[in-house]
Parts: sequence; C-alpha cells; structure tokens
Amino acid sequence: MQSSSVEVSIVNKECLNLFDEALDQLLTGRAREGAELARMIDQRLNAIINIVAQVREMMPSIIEKQHESLIHKVAQLGVEVEPDRLAQEIALLANKADVAEELDRLDAHVTEVKRQLETSGPIGRRLDFLMQELTREANALGSKSIVTSTTQSAVELKVLIEQMREQIQNIE
Repeated sequence: MQSSSVEVSIVNKECLNLFDEALDQLLTGRAREGAELARMIDQRLNAIINIVAQVREMMPSIIEKQHESLIHKVAQLGVEVEPDRLAQEIALLANKADVAEELDRLDAHVTEVKRQLETSGPIGRRLDFLMQELTREANALGSKSIVTSTTQSAVELKVLIEQMREQIQNIE
C-alpha cells in the first residue's frame, strides 16, 4: 500500500507542477498580448493626436476663407448689407464652425486612454466607454464641418477609433 501512496503523491506533485507551468505560460501570453494590443492602440492614438493638431491648425484659415467667401457672395449679389449685420452673420458662421471644444475633448479622451493603458487591472469596459466618447466627438467634428478636409479628418478619426474598439473587445 505504501508504494501506491508514494505514486499518488508523485503524480499529485507532478500535476501541480504542470498546472503551475501552464498557468505561468497563460499569464506570460496574456501579458505579451496585452503589451501588443497597447502598442497597436497607442499607434492609433498618436494618429488621432496628429489629425486633431492638423484640424486645429487649419481652423483659422478655414474660418477666414469662409469670411472672405461670404463677403464675396454679398458683393456678387450687388446688395447693400449693413456692416454690423454682415459681422453678425460672419460671427454666427464662425461660431457654428468652431470645433475647438470637440478638439479639446478628443485630446482629453486620448490622454485618458493612454493613462488607462498604463494602469494594471481590468480596463476593457473603461476603454470601451472612452471609444464611445471619442466617436461622439468625431461625429460632432464631422457634423460641424464646413470644408471637405475637416470632413475627411472626421472620417479618418472614426476609422481609427473603430480599429481601436475592435482591439479593445479583446481586453478584459
């Protein structure tokens, strides 16, 4: 009877060793996959940062061109318009096209995603929520667009956000 109890203890010990080894491999694999997902997400976040910076840089020029276009159209009509009224219309147009708030929120959400990627523990739900917020701001940017370049930027943002969302589905 002793030999079978020794064999059982040897088998139990070997099973525990194999279990520990499998668990270590699982954790190592998850860490490696997590690091790769974080790298891929970070690449897209950097692309978003670049797009936001480009749109921010273009906005004064876009507003100025819209201003000039409105003045040109009024001149073509040959209609006298009160300078104050024209200034009001230009201000309304500029206000409607102002996307500074959306750009600021995009930057803030990108910063928060990067911060979340550096934390430990489950972050999947938080990242999924941040993807919704990024999508909301990209949609707002697109809806306020008055030129095709801003519309294209909004579409590029949405593509990048969707790519990240797909990857985030693999994060717990």
